[in-house]
Amino acid sequence: MNNQPHNDLKSRLLADFRTSEERMNGASKSALHQIRREALNQFDRLGFPTVKHEEWKYTNVNSLIKEVFEFNAPSAITLEDLAQLESSQLNGNVLYFVNGQYQPQLSKIVSPADQLSITTLAEAVKNTPDLLNQYFAKYADFQDNAFTALNTAFASEGVVIHVPAHTTVEAPTILRFISDARQMNVASQPRNLFIVDQNAEVKVAESFRTLGDQASFTNVVTEIVVAEDARMEYYKIQNESDMAYHIGTTQVYQQDRSHFYSATVTLDGGFIRNNLNIALDGSNCEAHMYGLYFPNGRQHIDNHTLVDHRKPNSHSNELYKGILEDRSTGVFNGKIFVRQDAQKTNAYQSCKNVVLSNDATMNTKPQLEIFADDVKCSHGTTTGKLNEEALFYLQSRGIPKTEAQSLLMFAFAEDVIKKIKIDPLREQLERRIQAKLAR
Repeated sequence: MNNQPHNDLKSRLLADFRTSEERMNGASKSALHQIRREALNQFDRLGFPTVKHEEWKYTNVNSLIKEVFEFNAPSAITLEDLAQLESSQLNGNVLYFVNGQYQPQLSKIVSPADQLSITTLAEAVKNTPDLLNQYFAKYADFQDNAFTALNTAFASEGVVIHVPAHTTVEAPTILRFISDARQMNVASQPRNLFIVDQNAEVKVAESFRTLGDQASFTNVVTEIVVAEDARMEYYKIQNESDMAYHIGTTQVYQQDRSHFYSATVTLDGGFIRNNLNIALDGSNCEAHMYGLYFPNGRQHIDNHTLVDHRKPNSHSNELYKGILEDRSTGVFNGKIFVRQDAQKTNAYQSCKNVVLSNDATMNTKPQLEIFADDVKCSHGTTTGKLNEEALFYLQSRGIPKTEAQSLLMFAFAEDVIKKIKIDPLREQLERRIQAKLAR
């Protein structure tokens, strides 16, 4: 994107699409590009949300849309630069994207091709258009979400992961998205598609990091299809800068007897909005969602979740926890939707927060919409300070106050940390969380 002045970010994006349209992946008459055009028109109609939108009541994007970003900016990142990020030594498939662009020289794929298909979105456009036509933009709805519409319009970089039926992928796959903001404001719009076929199993993690102190903007959409009897573990880890804007939507579609297991951990990031939407469109499905966030300074972290129970005999369980410091703000908006046909649904939701400063703010909005009569559903949220009795007890045993506070906070967070089943990822997170809590 060129940085010629326009009235606002929306105007710049619309102008950039129209001038670069013919250079994008796929011929202008392809089915994929028709979806892009439709999404751009919808983005034009919607515009960026304001706090008058109920779903954005506590999250104001004004500071984002006033910035000027270079999209898909080139980067001279090196292995020495990556070493600064202290990435975990994961024995598996590791793919690097810098400012939205795939870096094959930094990446490695160890799983056999007949066990796991990993391609970039650009490759999939050329080599497997039928697969994209079947799944792309079929689940992440861009009709009512401006950022999803924007991502869909510009979708050209990202990952397509396809696990064939009756296959268990032993090695985990981690996608590392790095914003190199050392020289300028940068932006990227990764678009990912994960397809787990019948009775298959896979583990995937998305990691987001920042280099440099200029502003960055990541607008990422991930669509996940979990077929009958399939199982998937999905982790999203965010450790970005105070100048990072991150808006992400993960849209999950589950079929009969499928199992989806997720954890979203936000260690740092100036402005974060995570949307996790799960449609249980089959009987006897399970969906487990865990979240953990640690805003400090003036950081803003917003987690929106939606669990849509469409068929009977399914189960969902959700636990999100937050620790807020300084003048930070947090948002949790979790909705459970049980349709009329979804009898014998079990759905549970809990959000618990510890606020360590009088200047920190936590906004919570748990919601239940139930249209079936034979269900078990509950939701609850708590926000408070550290347990003073436990703190006093630890101090009475000779533990200094700051160390005692760190111990209590880590114990509070451990309920979510221990849910991460990729051992190197969990161990690295434990070290980072302990370091942050000790500050």
